[in-house]
Amino acid sequence: MLKKLFGIAPKQEADGSYSPSKLALKLATVDKTDFENVTYQKYNGSPKKILVIFTEQKNMTMQNGKMFSTGNHPVEAILPMLHLKNAGFDFEIVTPTGKPVVLEMWAFPEKDEYVKAFYEEYKQQFEAPGSLQHFLEASLQNSDEYAAVFIPGGHGAMLGIPDDHNVDKLLRWADSNDLFTITLCHGPAALLATTLDEQPFLYEGYKLAVFPDSVDEMTPKVGYLPGKMPSSVSGKLEGLGMTLMNTKSDNTVCRDRLLLTGASPLAANELGKLAAKTLLDTYNDVDI
Repeated sequence: MLKKLFGIAPKQEADGSYSPSKLALKLATVDKTDFENVTYQKYNGSPKKILVIFTEQKNMTMQNGKMFSTGNHPVEAILPMLHLKNAGFDFEIVTPTGKPVVLEMWAFPEKDEYVKAFYEEYKQQFEAPGSLQHFLEASLQNSDEYAAVFIPGGHGAMLGIPDDHNVDKLLRWADSNDLFTITLCHGPAALLATTLDEQPFLYEGYKLAVFPDSVDEMTPKVGYLPGKMPSSVSGKLEGLGMTLMNTKSDNTVCRDRLLLTGASPLAANELGKLAAKTLLDTYNDVDI
């Protein structure tokens, strides 16, 4: 009762899952983002496409058995895509099996006209994406059409994707073909897929920005999460030999070789700018 009174009780959804409390939403979400509508000298060459892997799963079961209503964070997904779109790149949107994209709509910035316009433009693709399985069967040989792979954040990126052998194949394909991998917040959990099949971890020795486990451990206190996380992200990646470049959920971004990462939703705009400039500099020798 006291938690409800003070606005720190997670909200129960119709399916029995929990979304963040009123206080957590006030502290951790925004009505309008910090997106900067940068004018880039658009890239008109090839490769042109960014393959974007979204989650198709919604509910994360916490240690106490309660389900967190999650998915991909809309700000972490759309802000980097806005910058890449402005820089002249196109998107191919997939989920592991082709089921609809799941977004954390409770985090949607309702007063941000840029985000709303992008969402409406790509809504049909979000609702009917391609499948990663089909991509691997049909398009894997066409590496010259692609510039990067983007894995948006949100706790939903931890559901299924780190255990998906197709994600392992994709990340190794991207690396071997000199394609960039872009990800942020909990999205770097996808990198764990490269430990499957007892293969060497692809990113050992790399630096990255990622959402800190220490913050996930604190957020149940304000009702953001309905319980303790079922597993870690930053700790696992550090244990596999990666160097963490942030200790807070801030706007830190990092480039190490072909890996571009960001720490949290606060890094979405900065990661978008970094990704756009890096891809333009690499493929078109363009400065902004």
